[in-house]
Amino acid sequence: MSERPSPARVAVVLGGSHTGMLAAQALAGSADRVVVVERDVLPSGPDPRKGLPQSRHVHLLWSGGVRALEELLPGIGADLRAAGARRAPITTDMVALSPRGWFRRWPESHHIVLAGRDLLDATVRSRVLADERIELLDGTEVVDLLGDARAVTGVRLRGRDGQESTLEAGLVVDATGRGSAAPRWLAALGLPAPVRREVDSGLAYASRLYLAPEPARDGFPVVNVQADPRAGGPGRAGVLLPIEHGRWLVTLSGTRGGEPGTSDEEFARFAREELRHPVIGELIERAEPLTGVAFTRTTANRRHSYERMPDWPENLTVLGDALAAYNPVYGHGLSVGAQSALILRETVRRYGWGAAGLARRVQKAVARPVGAAWDLAIGQDVFYPGATETGPTLRDRLVAGYVDRLMHTATGNGRIARRVTDVTSLERRAEVLLGPSVLLAAAVGPLKPQLTGPPLTAEEMKKAGLLP
Repeated sequence: MSERPSPARVAVVLGGSHTGMLAAQALAGSADRVVVVERDVLPSGPDPRKGLPQSRHVHLLWSGGVRALEELLPGIGADLRAAGARRAPITTDMVALSPRGWFRRWPESHHIVLAGRDLLDATVRSRVLADERIELLDGTEVVDLLGDARAVTGVRLRGRDGQESTLEAGLVVDATGRGSAAPRWLAALGLPAPVRREVDSGLAYASRLYLAPEPARDGFPVVNVQADPRAGGPGRAGVLLPIEHGRWLVTLSGTRGGEPGTSDEEFARFAREELRHPVIGELIERAEPLTGVAFTRTTANRRHSYERMPDWPENLTVLGDALAAYNPVYGHGLSVGAQSALILRETVRRYGWGAAGLARRVQKAVARPVGAAWDLAIGQDVFYPGATETGPTLRDRLVAGYVDRLMHTATGNGRIARRVTDVTSLERRAEVLLGPSVLLAAAVGPLKPQLTGPPLTAEEMKKAGLLP
């Protein structure tokens, strides 16, 4: 009979969603045992679950996240495509109205993976849990951490029967999402509250699933009508995401005073009349509704700067939405989660399991992709009324002014459009936007005139029923 691993060689991952599963995979090669603790009872396939209501809204994986995912789970891209996910080149397969006009459909620079969230999670979960080094305790709630201000030594759990137990560990990863109790747990250990910033535009999300017209069920582009924060008043936006099985997942959003309605009729009217262009409304008029409208207000940008705390306990790391949660409209949460899990793996490998200060090193390292996505997310949101108590900072205004100029240039300059997608895809850091050639191009502006309407091809419009 084999012996149980020493608690010092046990990793416990709190949260069995996207980031949690990837964190477990990241640690499987270093720990002797990895235990994933999840409050929900996880489904066996691509089905919804109670603790992930946001799964009914638009999700995507940018290529920066896809690359990290492949590093952690080689061949996962092929698995996703076999399950029905689609690889879409950017900006070739994107019809997007930016705050400064329609983007042209330039040759591929990067890509996104399109699928429903339940399919993404189920495919990743299946691969991770096939690893015999990884165990799942689902239907189990985390009560608190064990240890003190110097080091976390495990977790206290409550099972489905209400009985409490303890699980000792040499590393605990909090990937419990937006509802993370990490600030409370740290306070109970005697540590101060972290620096926290919230930018809440008051955005409300409404989503509905459609079956695309039969000719448009394969290869239709993403359609994205963005808000313009310069216009004054609420920001209204919409995105149509072609996902598996010929379906369109449509998410509409609006900030305070401009929220989409929750009825089927209000949803259709908002898409047709409230967005800056009616193209999404025109498309869904010709599609078959498959569900009612799902609605949420859980969209605030919220970041805990754990990497800046003067004291940090050994053996605790916070990742994913528990560390920083973003307005979902920008689609960066899944990709940052994958990149953070990869950083976790590489940091543990570099410094060694149980090394002094390892958890702090991880926390500082993951701050890089988190910060990049944070700047992208709040760049527009901070300008909506009531988003913050004090309004945009001087840095916010300077960055937004330059980004606005870049977006204007990108509508008619393919090279600058590529530089912008270098950053939005999370493949390169924002510094690439400050190179001399980019600064000069931004000063010159777009090289081609603005498009006057959505760049759908005649064939696409015919397939969608917009042309006879």
